[in-house]
Amino acid sequence: MSKKDKMKEAPKADKAPAILPGRPARRAVIVGGIRTPFVRAFAEYLKLDTIALGCAAVRGLLERTGVPRKDIDAIVWGGVILPGLAPNVAREIALDLKLPPEVEGMTVTRACASGLQAITLAAAQIERGEADVVIAGGSDSTSNAELKVPQKVVHAAAPIAFGKATPGDVLGMLAQLMPLSDILPKMPRIAERTTGQVMGEAAEEMAKRNEIPRAAQDELAARSHHRAAEAIASGRFQDEVVPVEAPGGRWVHVDTIVRADTSAERLSKLRPVFAKDGTLTAGNSTPLTDGAAAVLLMSEEKARALGLVPLAAFRSWSYVGVDPGDQLLMGPAIAMPRALERAGLALSDIDFVDIHEAFAAQVLSVLKMMASDAFCRTRLGRQGAVGTVDVDRLNVHGGSIALGHPFGATGARMVTTLSNELHRTGKQTALLGICAAGGLGAAAVLERV
Repeated sequence: MSKKDKMKEAPKADKAPAILPGRPARRAVIVGGIRTPFVRAFAEYLKLDTIALGCAAVRGLLERTGVPRKDIDAIVWGGVILPGLAPNVAREIALDLKLPPEVEGMTVTRACASGLQAITLAAAQIERGEADVVIAGGSDSTSNAELKVPQKVVHAAAPIAFGKATPGDVLGMLAQLMPLSDILPKMPRIAERTTGQVMGEAAEEMAKRNEIPRAAQDELAARSHHRAAEAIASGRFQDEVVPVEAPGGRWVHVDTIVRADTSAERLSKLRPVFAKDGTLTAGNSTPLTDGAAAVLLMSEEKARALGLVPLAAFRSWSYVGVDPGDQLLMGPAIAMPRALERAGLALSDIDFVDIHEAFAAQVLSVLKMMASDAFCRTRLGRQGAVGTVDVDRLNVHGGSIALGHPFGATGARMVTTLSNELHRTGKQTALLGICAAGGLGAAAVLERV
């Protein structure tokens, strides 16, 4: 019998059951999330590096959820300021916490979207059947960013460092290092490699181009602080924040950047920091922050077997790139509509919208873009606007301006808070968006399980 005839005679498989758009046959669910309190850089966590902060978050997650260590398959971690001698932070966390040696680790970086990237990679791993239980999240310690030695020093000192230098090489090295002022360590400058702009300068241009007034920026910043303060006071964050013991025996129990007593009027008195005639200030921009956040994901079947309650699952996600020389931080205005489309949802179907507040001007620009018919036609190929976000649904418990932004941890913080909020309120869906360096944008749609 020919191969063709065999194919004709093969019995037909039963028709697969219908699956909702964005819902895989094997679903990864979020069963818990924990983060450290977020603190301003060079403060309480000065002596805790990104690995130590990651360990604090994952340790808290293990204690709060009670997941058996033997059931953990992997850690996927996000970070931006990676330690030079131990860049695979995920594996270092597993080893420091003495998890079973079989718990493998991978560290990813996608600038400010690194935490979300780690989590969606973990979800994909579970949904493909490659793992049952994965811890994902991210951490960063701006306080412990490594100062870069100029390359001329590296090149000149290499023979000495490798023990192959002659006395003549030493004298030659000293000659190469002149003038000495050129070899002194310089403050790290978080600038775009392709454009030379720091993110605040790009956001300043974005504010002008999209006609975002200073008053609107300060209003958003004040609202972020007030909502974060209310969340802390009401105990909303109690289930997701674990106390951290800093060196010296001092305990940090809550986020330390949040200011309940601030106001748009107070913020309006601050001076611009990125341009003389600008509108971006220290008050309506994200502060440099240290912290970590971790999320526990597993297959829905595994969660039921362990007696853990699924909180939420991913309906979709989207990662995009834009020209860094155009509008560096506009990525969410493209990624969020794409995530909605992949989920089969409209903006009006969404109960909560959470947008990373790198700068108030960036958030307001993204919202304005999604509400613009012209932008959506040009950039998204749509007939009309994506829609307008009701302020009552936006960043309901504050955002990065108030809470802070440890680069690799923010995505995991947002996923944790939104998952808890969906479960607590009984609402159905949440949309999150993150801008990132390099002209990147990220978004995801979560649904309550």
